[in-house]
Amino acid sequence: MTQAIIAGGCFWCTEAVFRDVVGVSEVESGYIGGTVENPTYKEVCSGTTGHAEAIRVTFDPHTISLAEILDVFMGTHDPTQLNRQGNDVGTQYRSAIFLSDDLAHDDAEAAIARWNSEHSGQNAVTTIEGPAKWYPAEDYHQEYWEGEGQRNPYCLAVIPPKLMKLRKSFQDKVKAD
Repeated sequence: MTQAIIAGGCFWCTEAVFRDVVGVSEVESGYIGGTVENPTYKEVCSGTTGHAEAIRVTFDPHTISLAEILDVFMGTHDPTQLNRQGNDVGTQYRSAIFLSDDLAHDDAEAAIARWNSEHSGQNAVTTIEGPAKWYPAEDYHQEYWEGEGQRNPYCLAVIPPKLMKLRKSFQDKVKAD
C-alpha cells in the first residue's frame, strides 16, 4: 500500500470523494504543514497554525497509480482558488500536495501541468509542500460524510456536486456500489 497526502479545502469534502475511488483502502482526515504540535480543529480553523485541512489516502498502486490519485484530486476541487475553496477562506483551505519523497514531486508537478494544459486560460495555484508532520483529526471528523455530514447543510451543498464530478470525469475510477 502507498499513501498520498492532499489538501483541497474542507477535509470532509475531499474525504467523501476519495472513499469512492477504486484502489483506495483508507482515507484519514487530518492536519499538515503547520507549526503547532498536535493542533486541534479549532486552532486550525483559526488560520493561525499554518496547517492545511488534508486527507491521507492509502491506496493499492497496482490498482490505481499516484498519478491517477493526483488527477482525481485536481479534477474534483477548484485548484485555481488561492487559499480557499468556495466559502472556506484561509490558508487552512489551500490546495496542496504534500510530498513523501522526490519521486512524488515529479508526479505532483506532472499532475498540475496536466490540469493546466487541459484547462487553458486557467492556472492551478496548488502548492507542492513537505514532507511535513501529519496529525490525524479528531475522531468525529473521520468518515464525516457517512455519518453527521449527510445532515449538515454545508456538506449537503458541497459534497454531492464533488461526487457527481468524480462520477462524470473519472467513471473508471469509481468503486461499484
